Amino acid sequence: MGRVGLVYHPAYLEHDMGGGHPESPERLRAILSRLESSGTLARLTRIEPHAAAKDWIARVHALSYIQRLESRAPSTGYASLDPDTSLSPGSVHAAYLAAGGAMSAVDAIMDGQVDQAFCAVRPPGHHAEAARAMGFCLFNNVAVAARYIQERHGIQRVLIVDWDVHHGNGTQHSFDDDPSVLYFSTHQYPHYPGTGAATERGNGKGEGLTINVPMSGGQGDEEFREVFEKVLVPAADAFNPGFVLISAGFDAHRDDPLASLGLTEDGFASLTQIVAGIALRHASGRVVSCLEGGYNLRALSASVDRHVQALLEA
Repeated sequence: MGRVGLVYHPAYLEHDMGGGHPESPERLRAILSRLESSGTLARLTRIEPHAAAKDWIARVHALSYIQRLESRAPSTGYASLDPDTSLSPGSVHAAYLAAGGAMSAVDAIMDGQVDQAFCAVRPPGHHAEAARAMGFCLFNNVAVAARYIQERHGIQRVLIVDWDVHHGNGTQHSFDDDPSVLYFSTHQYPHYPGTGAATERGNGKGEGLTINVPMSGGQGDEEFREVFEKVLVPAADAFNPGFVLISAGFDAHRDDPLASLGLTEDGFASLTQIVAGIALRHASGRVVSCLEGGYNLRALSASVDRHVQALLEA
């Protein structure tokens, strides 16, 4: 049975993009309520997140973009960044804490406090480009964590598994030509943001280390499990990662309102088991999972609960 950490901070609730926005603070409230009522929360080790230093964010994002975000932050109300993404007074601080939460989870694993960790963070990150906020995302939490793993802890090969229903364009572009990061993504296609075709395989020295597996509406547990076993596992075994990161979006659930894939809570648990198995074979079990999407509160909270339980059982 693994020791699993939980990253959470109340400041994540202070990022608010307005009434009716699907990426709302209620997502984290629902997750924490479910983890508590199921008894899972009592089995987790709390990890206090620290805000990421700006120079770590700048490993992934242009300094001009970081400064622009800070200057756009409103003292009241909202500031729109794109049609889907806006800032409230607490957004930028939450974004620094979200990226820093993933880094704090990495430190907790490397210090031997826990074996794996789940980061219940907001705002999410995998759509954030080097110089652009998009798709509800401000800083790319998983990409920042990957660079932190490499440069702070000296682990050179990092596997990123992204099972959010939307393709992680920002993460892919962060490592497009980088042979030290294997990026694997399943996502509904064609769907927002329009990237993630199977032909997108990386560039230069990183060619072949981007693996996109477009999924069609209605595909669910069986189809995802087959893709993970037949595509991800052999690729990861050949890559031999020293650390595994998960962009854990739960909007591929059959009940999610923003997409039409068919995963269930059991399906997410099965995918978690496969990824944890890769980590056990190659990375001493080291897994940091960061929340991305998921917008049906019941489906989201139940899926996170099963995901974390699967990590505990790894």
